[in-house]
Amino acid sequence: MTIEIEQQINMLAAYKKISQAEIARLIGVTPQNLHLKIKRETLRPGDLDKIAEALGATYHSFFEFPDGTRI
Repeated sequence: MTIEIEQQINMLAAYKKISQAEIARLIGVTPQNLHLKIKRETLRPGDLDKIAEALGATYHSFFEFPDGTRI
């Protein structure tokens, strides 16, 4: 995993106008846990799928919204 994933999550949060902490709560983890997974590059594909699903997107190495926006 690269910094690209962190950038994608930050862009995803900005697009949805929520914080990274709110993303964490939506997927059932603490904000600290999500932050550490991002920083340690230990997010798994399942984690990314959960994030996408919680925000109404799909994940294909990018987040995609029904309106076609990809992050």
